[in-house]
Amino acid sequence: MTRVALAYPKIAGSREAPAVTGRCIAFEKYDGTNLHWVWEPELGWYAFGTRRDRFDFDPVGIAQFNAAHPGLEDAPGLFQDSFATELDRIFRTHPVATEMTAFTEFLGPNSFAGMHKKDDIKQLILFDVAQGGRILDPVQFLQDFGHLRGIARVVYQGKLTGLFTEDVRNGKYKVNEGVVCKGGTAENLWLVKVKTYAYMQRLKDAFAENWENYWE
Repeated sequence: MTRVALAYPKIAGSREAPAVTGRCIAFEKYDGTNLHWVWEPELGWYAFGTRRDRFDFDPVGIAQFNAAHPGLEDAPGLFQDSFATELDRIFRTHPVATEMTAFTEFLGPNSFAGMHKKDDIKQLILFDVAQGGRILDPVQFLQDFGHLRGIARVVYQGKLTGLFTEDVRNGKYKVNEGVVCKGGTAENLWLVKVKTYAYMQRLKDAFAENWENYWE
């Protein structure tokens, strides 16, 4: 196992985010565990892990991951079955000669705040891909991977306005946790998350003593 600084960046909430302009694509934000999967042309899929650690993607590394993260044991097999082959094909079809990282959310129907019920059927949702350490912009992501089953659902395309964020918070878009709005290009990509009032109330009820750690 290797500790990593942060495999996926922290996303600012809409209240703390700097002012952004232009159009965005808002994807559903899923309430699960963020996992990353690392590929390069010669080795194929060679590493994986959570936001803060990384393991070799081989039997020894998978066993170490399972021991370190009880409750996530289904994830490596799910990735092999759902995304590994097709993403490998896409990467090799494109003129890419660099490391690629796929980011997925691991969850089940009753997952909540990163906790998962043992007997639930789990799934992986693909929500981002990075090329050479740089996350693809949302338009490119959809062009390259939008045809795949199990990618994050697009719930809105347009300007990031106060009306839109308030509609998300009030449940207009039928999302459980909220959305992540993505705009700009790969060189100046920006990400903003918006959570629903209903989800935030669930967190407040469940984690009242540490509520300040869970606000956007």
